[in-house]
Amino acid sequence: MALRPLFATPIYEASLSTDRSFENFRAELEAACLMLAQEDAAGQAWCKANSYGGYTSYASLDDLPTRASVFGELKGKLDRHAKAFAKDLSFDLRGGRLKLDSLWVNILKPGAAHSGHIHPHSVISGTVYVATPPGASSLRLEDPRLPLMMAAPPRAANAPESAHAFVYLTPEPGSVLMWESWLRHEVPANRARRERISISFNYAWR
Repeated sequence: MALRPLFATPIYEASLSTDRSFENFRAELEAACLMLAQEDAAGQAWCKANSYGGYTSYASLDDLPTRASVFGELKGKLDRHAKAFAKDLSFDLRGGRLKLDSLWVNILKPGAAHSGHIHPHSVISGTVYVATPPGASSLRLEDPRLPLMMAAPPRAANAPESAHAFVYLTPEPGSVLMWESWLRHEVPANRARRERISISFNYAWR
């Protein structure tokens, strides 16, 4: 008898923390994120109107890599990781390429969360983590087959990770997580006493 696992959902995991002078780079990223949160009036207004518990530049700024050099440096690092992930996924880009389509800051206050969602019109999405104080939210990933399981029984408590309906990933500063953009994910309530800071991104096929 053989068991053949099919239709895997790969998650790309890497870290920027092995780079030389990482802590200086991380501190510069954090300062840039906090500066945007203070100066981006349009972003502040969007967060207030949409009850976002903290700050995000998602709906207000689309030029981060050119707005501050540290975001431009981050783009270069993410481009290399996205290229490696696309190779692992066996993408046939047919003469095209993956292009960073959007890059935005997320500052999640204590107690705030980000409900389940996907990233339409993108190929690869992900997040790099800048500040994850003790108790900071994990990233919750949802089995994409979940809406189709109908009468399926629950999995045993000791089931392997690959059989779980939800998987929680706990990032550290410098963690880079990438997944295919159709994968539903969410950020549970931030249980830390301080803000959780991350930078999310999308890659499109051009």
